[in-house]
Amino acid sequence: MSVLTAAPGAAPVGEEPPDTGERHRLTAVTGLAALSLDAMASVAYGPEAIVLVLAAAGAHGLGFTLPVTLAIAGLLAVLVASYRQVIAAFPDGGGSYAVARRHLGVRTSLVAAGSLVLDYVLNVAVAVTAGVAALTSAFPSLYADRLWLCLAVLVLITAVNLRGIVDSARAFIVPTVVFVGSILVLIGVGLFRSAPVSTEAAAGHASVLSDNATTVGALLLLKAFASGCSALTGVEAIANAVPSFRAPRAKRAQHAEVALGAVLGVMLIGLSVLISRFGLQPVEGVTVLAQLADASLGHNAAFYVVQFATMVLLALSANTSFGGLPVLLKLLARDNYLPHVFALKADRQVHRHGVLALALVSAALLLFSGGDTNTLVPLFAIGVFIGFTIAQIGMVRHWRLERGPRWRGKALLNGFGGTLTGVAAIVVTATKFDEGAWLVVVALPVLVVAFRTVHRAYARIGERLGLGRVPEPPHRDRSLVVVPVSTLSRLTSEALTAARSLGDEVRAVTVCYPDPEDRAHSHALERAWADWDPGVPLVRLHSERRALGRPIAAYVRELSAVPGTRVTVLVAETEPERLWQRLLQNQRGAVVAHAVRRDTDAVICRLRFRLG
Repeated sequence: MSVLTAAPGAAPVGEEPPDTGERHRLTAVTGLAALSLDAMASVAYGPEAIVLVLAAAGAHGLGFTLPVTLAIAGLLAVLVASYRQVIAAFPDGGGSYAVARRHLGVRTSLVAAGSLVLDYVLNVAVAVTAGVAALTSAFPSLYADRLWLCLAVLVLITAVNLRGIVDSARAFIVPTVVFVGSILVLIGVGLFRSAPVSTEAAAGHASVLSDNATTVGALLLLKAFASGCSALTGVEAIANAVPSFRAPRAKRAQHAEVALGAVLGVMLIGLSVLISRFGLQPVEGVTVLAQLADASLGHNAAFYVVQFATMVLLALSANTSFGGLPVLLKLLARDNYLPHVFALKADRQVHRHGVLALALVSAALLLFSGGDTNTLVPLFAIGVFIGFTIAQIGMVRHWRLERGPRWRGKALLNGFGGTLTGVAAIVVTATKFDEGAWLVVVALPVLVVAFRTVHRAYARIGERLGLGRVPEPPHRDRSLVVVPVSTLSRLTSEALTAARSLGDEVRAVTVCYPDPEDRAHSHALERAWADWDPGVPLVRLHSERRALGRPIAAYVRELSAVPGTRVTVLVAETEPERLWQRLLQNQRGAVVAHAVRRDTDAVICRLRFRLG
């Protein structure tokens, strides 16, 4: 089905459903399942990132795991409070992009949008590879096929999201509940144990704890804080996708945001308490979460439930990007910074083009990395911290302009959060620059330049179309319809009938070539035309080369040069009964239409004659 692209500044034309489609939107619970998987799954690697950094200071350094986690939980509370405010102030979604566009200017908003786009794409690739890595750790024989497994998981998630965000939420709500439930049980049981019930998971694995370092400096703590902040990725997703919720959209989105913050905070703090309680030390080849499950629940069926739930949720946490990025792309397209096709919405409230674009770019990243998580992780989380910082600064300006009740306290809260996230963004970028973070530093300005290039193109189109100005009244020109023909058939009769209905004058044209066989065919067509006598002249266009479109386009240019003449080229084609029968067509119509479109300003009309 063909789709019309709206002119700049106008609402894009697409397949909008006639109703509001509320049943295809999210509740607070399904929104939590659809848009929080990234944040929920981050507890599998957030505490581990803190422990691995502090391990450089030996056993003494690990004692700071809980204080660092509490600082991150404090930042989480600030971010949740801030994004609740963002949801209320910007119910059309867009998160940091929407905040920056209103309060910080176009350039800053594009930086925010670019950083979110990069983070969403990287989140898909990292989530899928991490989930498959957990699977191949349990079943080493699958390691050689990890790339194909990654692509298979990506195809599955894409297919579910093409059915609508509500269907994806329903499909993923069970894995989310199982994962959160298993982690909370792990924490609850562990709090009642004075010592690990089992250490079998870590047995035989080398410790990564440093024996030399004994001091903990501010830089090490800052690096641990920045690394642990990877657990905060995904907190912004709900604010970006407010339009996906049922009415009242802002209230439901706020409830989902608070629930996300509460559950995530409890899990992060609880796991860190157990790390300190059990004196856990990181080892090679075994995750910190696996050691905690082993220590708290024992090396039994419960241990494997936690591992399997973690594996599934890590893979499915890519769904957060599929819920948030298409909405962001829609807003960028609405503001003429991306092609308008991204603003089209299909049935079931799906931004299909955004979903497919995300899937294709993520597949390219998976192919580039070979399905290896370690190749992608250094690129991850930088973009989201940039977005966090821009959103916080923008909200400070928002409160200064609004000056509502308690605006100073709200502005101070956002300013404090922006300072923390800005520092985290700088530290993460600096510490991971040589590991691949430089790619993000390069890609972000490239994206911003691309956005502005698209915007300038739409501005030029709008100027040519005279958008915003009252056009001249329409008038009637002499209408001349040109019909390319190559033989006599029922299709020819239908084409001429349609042409005579459209124009004041109709001319049939045929291209003649110098080869003897072609000359004989042309003479036969002329005799048959004279015998048929349709009341339409047949014009012969001679061509020394085997060209079809150019001679017709040149003839149309001559006709269009006559003042007051509007030329229409009617291209008649058959519509076969079966899709595979399209391969049997000679594509002459497409060749003619392309040449006329490229070389003239004539109107092109494609007549489809159904054979069924």
